[in-house]
Amino acid sequence: MDITDCYIKTRKHTESICSPLQTEDYVVQPIDFVSPPKWHLGHTTWFFETFILKPYFMGYQEFNPDYDYVFNSYYETVGNRVIRTDRGNLSRPTVIEINLYREYVDKAMVTFLNEGISEEVKELVILGFNHEEQHQELLFTDIKYILGHNPLFPAYSKTYVSPKIEINNASDFLNVEEGVYEVGFKGNGFCFDNELNPHKVYLNNYQIASNLVSNAQYLEFINSNGYHDFRHWHAEGWDWVKTNKIEAPLYWHLINGEWHHYTLNGLTPLNLHEPVCHISYFEAYAYASWKGLRLPTEFEWEVAATQFKWGKCWEWTESSYLPYPGFTKAPGAIGEYNGKFMVNQKVLRGASEVTPAGHSRITYRNFFQTNLRWQFTGIRLAK
Repeated sequence: MDITDCYIKTRKHTESICSPLQTEDYVVQPIDFVSPPKWHLGHTTWFFETFILKPYFMGYQEFNPDYDYVFNSYYETVGNRVIRTDRGNLSRPTVIEINLYREYVDKAMVTFLNEGISEEVKELVILGFNHEEQHQELLFTDIKYILGHNPLFPAYSKTYVSPKIEINNASDFLNVEEGVYEVGFKGNGFCFDNELNPHKVYLNNYQIASNLVSNAQYLEFINSNGYHDFRHWHAEGWDWVKTNKIEAPLYWHLINGEWHHYTLNGLTPLNLHEPVCHISYFEAYAYASWKGLRLPTEFEWEVAATQFKWGKCWEWTESSYLPYPGFTKAPGAIGEYNGKFMVNQKVLRGASEVTPAGHSRITYRNFFQTNLRWQFTGIRLAK
C-alpha cells in the first residue's frame, strides 16, 4: 500500500469510528480530560494542514485561519489556542463545517502526495498517520465516557465486538531470571521518540503474572472493604478516594444488589471472567498492596511480554514516565510531542481493545496521570 492509500485508509477509519454517533454526540464534553468527538475530527485535520500542507505544498490556501486557534491542542510553538476545558463550548464550527474541512484538506493532501514527496516530508506524514491513530483510540475512550455518563446509558453500537482474552488461572506467575536485558525500539518501521534509544537494564530475579486481574478478583478487593482501608493506598490516592467518594472502577454500577458495567454495547451485567478495566494507578497500586504483591516496572513488563497475552487493556506499571538515555527532542513543534510530558505520570504498557493495530508493540510507552481511568486500563501483578 503506497503512502496515499495509507493516508486515505487512516482518515476513513477515523470517520467510521464516528459513524454510529448522532449529531448531538459530537459536541459533548462532560469533563475536562474528554474532548468532543468533533474536536478530534478537526484537530487531526489541522495537524496535516499545519505541519505538512502549509509549509510544503506550494500555493496551498488554508481552509479557515481561525482553525489554528480552535484546533491546536498543546503546541506552544504554533501559537494561542482554545484551552482544553473550553472545547465543549465550541458550538461553532459545526459538525458539517468540520467535515467540509476534512474533505478540503484530504483533497489537497492526496494531490500533494501524488506529486511525490521527500523523505523528510514522508516522515512527517507517517507521524501524522500515527498521530491520527492515537486520536482514533481517544475517540473510543471519549465517546465511551460521553455515552457512559448519559443517564440512559445508550450503546455506542449494538454490533461492537470486544475482543476476548481468557483468564485461566491468575495465580500463575512466570519466572524471569536476573540479568542484563536490552529494552527499547529496535529495527525498522515507525516508533515514537520516547521508545528510543535501545539500552540495557539490569533486572533482579522477578515473577510476573501470566494473566491480568479479573473482575471477579477485583470484586474480592471491593468486598473486603478495600476502598475504605487506608493501609493499601498512597496518601495521595487515599485523598483521591475520599474526595471523589470512589467505591468501584469507572463504569461499574450496583443495581438491585447486582454489579453491572457500562460497555460500548450499553449497560450489561458484569462479566466476572474478563479483566478488570478502567482502573486508576491509585487503584492498581492499592489492589497489589492488598494482595501483598506489586506492579511490574515497565522494563520487567517489556522483557517478559512475549510470554503472556496482552492487548485487552493498558497495564499500569510502577515506572515513572522518564526519558530514555540519549533522548533528544526534535526542533520546533514536533519536539513538543512527548518530551514535555515526562513529569508526574506513570507508564502504561501493552495496548487496549481500541488501540490501532500498528500501535500494539512491546516497546510502546503510553503514559497518564495517576488519577485517570477513562482509558482502558487494567492490572498485572508482579513479585
